Amino acid sequence: MQTYVLALNPTDSVVGGFLPAAARLGLSVTLLTDRPEAYGPAAALGPDVEVARCDVRDHRAVITHISRRGGPAAVFTNSDHLQTQAALAADFFGLPGKDWRAALRTKDKALMRRHLAAAGVDRVLAVEILPGQPPEECAEAGGVTYPCVVKPREGVASEDVVRADSPSELRRACADIRGRRPDDALVVEEFLPGELYTMETLGDGRTLHVLGGFRTRLSPPPHFVEERLTYVPAHPDPVRTQILDVLDALGAGFGACHTEFVVHEGRARVIEVNYRAIGDHCDLLLAELLDIPLFELILTTHLGDRLPGNLGARTDRAARVDSPCAGRAGVLTSAPGPADRTEGGVRLAYRPLRATGERHPLHRTNRDYLGILRTIGPDQDAVDRAADTFLAAQRWEITP
Repeated sequence: MQTYVLALNPTDSVVGGFLPAAARLGLSVTLLTDRPEAYGPAAALGPDVEVARCDVRDHRAVITHISRRGGPAAVFTNSDHLQTQAALAADFFGLPGKDWRAALRTKDKALMRRHLAAAGVDRVLAVEILPGQPPEECAEAGGVTYPCVVKPREGVASEDVVRADSPSELRRACADIRGRRPDDALVVEEFLPGELYTMETLGDGRTLHVLGGFRTRLSPPPHFVEERLTYVPAHPDPVRTQILDVLDALGAGFGACHTEFVVHEGRARVIEVNYRAIGDHCDLLLAELLDIPLFELILTTHLGDRLPGNLGARTDRAARVDSPCAGRAGVLTSAPGPADRTEGGVRLAYRPLRATGERHPLHRTNRDYLGILRTIGPDQDAVDRAADTFLAAQRWEITP
């Protein structure tokens, strides 16, 4: 069966998760991307993988490319930026897929806030700021008070997400963001206090499975870099119900979905909904932790298969993901290499993300990650001890 995967830059989710899963399912994959040179030889991705150039941000180009070949069995993407395009292409060819409206609602943060407010599900004070508009005046007119958070309307991965505690801080933050992305609309919304969590779901449009989630430790304000995610097997029932109500209102119940929210005084408030699988190796960890063919299950929903009523997921282990971050710009002159070890029933897997000798600016996003450590063990205390011991023994040196 010919499956089309839309992608931008290479990610571990696609290269290490979905493409191997497609091979195990016996699928022939055409990877459509606007940067094929970044993927190297197609043979390195698998014997049944072809890489083809396409303007994947344009759904018309995607549909035209596929129509020249004919016979698609599925159109799929795990990219935040391409969910609407993939959904429109799948719908055009009469294939299972996400509702393009839901994909657009979750991608456009201003649209998401307006839709949820209209549905009466989760009202958050938010205002959209178009290029050229004064941010502090728009925020005041929209009733947003301080502290508040400014973010790109269609941004991802906490990039250019900044807390502002005053009109002057908001003005400076917006000017800084617009220096990098002058044509992007921004969203300013009320700051939502509480502990940050995620919920990971998998659905086929009829059955929706909750795979648990993560408790997230963030960098100090004003930025929001995710430094550690600790697996949470189940959220309290009221929290679970509140988040599922939000997803139902958005129409986000097909395939994988990664929802970020805070819990404050028992109330869950959504930060954002990413209509794809969680990234930064957390999806790889989930597949191993739960001992389920997660990537295959996601792909087969796009092939039209029903999900089983019981995924058979393991519930007897704990896990966390740590992401050591660069604290300054410069050249990485010393860093640990990849490592895999099992000690006392705890499995650790460390993968470097930046090569020594490379110079990088400081982004204050996950692009500052130096590596990722996945730790799985029989209980949380054992996981925490093993991860802390491993990280304490490593050294990352950055020369300005």
